[in-house]
Amino acid sequence: MELAKQLTKLGTETAFAVSQRASDWANQGHKIYPFHLGDINLPTPENIVEAAKKAIGDGYTGYCPGAGIPELRAAIARDVGSKRGLNYSAENVSIQPGGKPVIGKFISAVMNPGEEVLYPNPGYPIYESQIEYQGGVAIPYGYHETSDGFSLDFEAIERGISKKTKALIYNNYQNPNGAQSSLQEMERVAELVLKNDLWVLSDDAYYEIQYKGSPNSIANIPGMKERTVILYTCSKRFAMTGWRLGAAIGPEKIIEVISKLNTNAESCTTHFIQHALVEAVEGETSGPDIILETLKQRRDAAVFGLNEIDGISIATPESTFYLFPNVTSIMERKQINDVDRLMEEALVHSDVSFCTRNHFGRPLDGETDHYIRFAYSGIDVADIHEGMARLKSFFEA
Repeated sequence: MELAKQLTKLGTETAFAVSQRASDWANQGHKIYPFHLGDINLPTPENIVEAAKKAIGDGYTGYCPGAGIPELRAAIARDVGSKRGLNYSAENVSIQPGGKPVIGKFISAVMNPGEEVLYPNPGYPIYESQIEYQGGVAIPYGYHETSDGFSLDFEAIERGISKKTKALIYNNYQNPNGAQSSLQEMERVAELVLKNDLWVLSDDAYYEIQYKGSPNSIANIPGMKERTVILYTCSKRFAMTGWRLGAAIGPEKIIEVISKLNTNAESCTTHFIQHALVEAVEGETSGPDIILETLKQRRDAAVFGLNEIDGISIATPESTFYLFPNVTSIMERKQINDVDRLMEEALVHSDVSFCTRNHFGRPLDGETDHYIRFAYSGIDVADIHEGMARLKSFFEA
């Protein structure tokens, strides 16, 4: 018997394959310097853990509304709205088992088979996977490398919009390259969206991972709140990656559809964990500040270490916990043509594990430069210094 043909269009997160390779290498007796996966090796703040325990003890272990418990929906509406200067109510919020489900459900809600969705590439690979698996046409747009980091390729965005375009996925504070739009760049995105009457998925997974200044949201721009769904996750802000809890926030008519999809997919998000997130969002704690300060120290160590390597020069990103250095000159010096081969040889010769540009969407036509991605969320400062020194020795050999 054959499986569904549509499965050939379903992608995955190949970064987990890098994680498995690193684990195999560690099992052979090597110390791994793990820069490959965007997990966080910091504890979830204690008040959140205690709130989960209390919720279990109080019997919140059964079903709950598919859209989420009312008190959490209201709490997230206040939290998200207050940080963006917008008014949301509980009816604008649908609770999810993580941030990732918002991607597929948003696409299900707005896209018909054969329609097109623009998405960032390099970018989170599940965008491309879900668009194509659900019968749509994934239209990529990229970035330009600048002395300050990365900026959007507006020519690619404008070229990619057609009469079949239904939506644009926008990941400001970006994975994998840490790109952060200026207000002017964000307004230009909004102008194109409004002109072409598109939906927007604003992937705000790293909205609170901001080391300087205050974050901006495309939903703030006049006319955008009514067509924007915000992807919210507590994974990064509260070091809750394994708790699997997030939300979709947007216009009531699309949130109702997403909540209906909840009922079809998982019935509801785990009941007692939702009560813990109420405490996370509204409780008194220094946990998120400590997490952010720790990540900032790691960022500074990683940026310093990379810039010490001959052939690498990167700007210091003010958000996310990713670095995306250009390694083209290093590959030329080492006579390596395949960036994935560079990744493998770096692991074998330095014990440093990282991802490459190839793990974040199919390379675009005309790409000539090579990039690798470092996540510094799961490695301590001392190991960052040690790992970077080992990588420097290998890259400069």
